[in-house]
Amino acid sequence: MSSASPGIEPAGTPTITGTASGKKRVLLAKPRGYCAGVDRAVIAVEKALEVYGAPVYVRKEIVHNRHVVETLRERGAIFVDETSEVPEGALVVFSAHGVSPMVHAEAADRNLRTIDATCPLVTKVHKEVNRFAKDDYDILLIGHEGHEEVEGTAGEAPDKVQLVDKAEDVDKVEVRDPSKVIWLSQTTLSVDETMERVDQLRERFPSLADPPSDDICYATTNRQVAVKAMAAECDLVLVVGSTNSSNSKRLVEVALKAGARTSYLIDFAREIDETWLEGVTTVGVTSGASVPDVLVMEVLDWLSERGYGDVDEVTTANEKITFAPPKELRKV
Repeated sequence: MSSASPGIEPAGTPTITGTASGKKRVLLAKPRGYCAGVDRAVIAVEKALEVYGAPVYVRKEIVHNRHVVETLRERGAIFVDETSEVPEGALVVFSAHGVSPMVHAEAADRNLRTIDATCPLVTKVHKEVNRFAKDDYDILLIGHEGHEEVEGTAGEAPDKVQLVDKAEDVDKVEVRDPSKVIWLSQTTLSVDETMERVDQLRERFPSLADPPSDDICYATTNRQVAVKAMAAECDLVLVVGSTNSSNSKRLVEVALKAGARTSYLIDFAREIDETWLEGVTTVGVTSGASVPDVLVMEVLDWLSERGYGDVDEVTTANEKITFAPPKELRKV
């Protein structure tokens, strides 16, 4: 999604001032952390606990972040892997990553009360699958096998969707009509990685159609752009995020490809290895779209205690997007 998208204000070309030789500093990426979809999903669980009381069941992790999940669990949320684990008639929240129609049907069969906290940008991709499946297209979904978002999206039309994860998957694709093939993508992928797969697919299927609008979400794109803007200046880039967070892992990859000497994914400041700082002058810091900023501030405090107290924010966009609460909670 471009910087001209609704709710995004371009920040112009970021200026990164040089630093005196040997002077320690931190470059702090902006945008970073919570996106609108994550904020909406976390608030949905908090609101459900406030209105209905504990326990509130949540299918899968509401968002992929250890701190968020542990905090909500302490407040009375019970996280389950499958709808069948929720007692009949109980309240269950579907995570920001979305679920398939089969999961909705299972919930109805068990008479569950549901709150659908699926990110609206994921819902958009679900609707695209339905639209193109109805028009009898073969749909090539670029995404990571086993990711909850991919499972929910593919579940909209399992007979029409083929997953393309790695480069070798491109050769395995079989379509009925090469003139009726479209690619869609998981919302949290690396833009560069996605377009690499698209180029490979287009070599096989020259008539491959593009999505009607960007599938990779604005927040994923913006966080990658911010990292690219500062990575070449960094000896080390620390990405705050959990190992099951696709967009957080992509930020590490983007940082390395954009010129950072080293980059690591951490959940908490306490996971930083002091040996990573050997010979390091400039540390870049960012966070995935499901990370509360308190965790980033703890990393900055940790670095400050070790001499990295000079912090410069590198701003590439100003995000103003918000999403309405799930419809089940709007009346309360």
